[in-house]
Amino acid sequence: MIRPARPDDVAEIHAMVRELADYEKSLPEAKATEQQLHDALFAEHPAVFAHIAEEVQEGADGQDGAVRTVGFALWFRNYSTWTGVHGVYLEDLYVRPESRGGGHGKGLLAELARICVERGYGRLEWSVLDWNEPSLAFYKALGAVRMEEWTVHRLTGTALESLASQAR
Repeated sequence: MIRPARPDDVAEIHAMVRELADYEKSLPEAKATEQQLHDALFAEHPAVFAHIAEEVQEGADGQDGAVRTVGFALWFRNYSTWTGVHGVYLEDLYVRPESRGGGHGKGLLAELARICVERGYGRLEWSVLDWNEPSLAFYKALGAVRMEEWTVHRLTGTALESLASQAR
């Protein structure tokens, strides 16, 4: 099941953000707190959104048991000056290793694609680490096109502060 995140999902989302950061060999850089995540997702006018993937675990008696959070997608709107319409930028997509292959990642992406189509957004885009071959293959199988000519740039820390100090 895929659904929008609720305030009581923040602890799980935060845990999965840390799991993703660990997988991407960047855990020390994952400094966001649960409170920051809560405030970003559930402000009066949020600018970031999340969806949750859940699965029902089989109970000891063979019946349906507890519902377990197995993945999430965290995203925000962007805008293309070329097309004149908004899009969705997927910041994070994560499915816990034991639940991969169950359609949860595809389900999360399909929900974001549905939102794009329903709202008239022109694109759904994201970044992928160039060494993450399983994810690259997964996205290619969905029909995603790798943007070979584009390179991500980032300013942080001292470089960001230095440039900011030059603003008039």
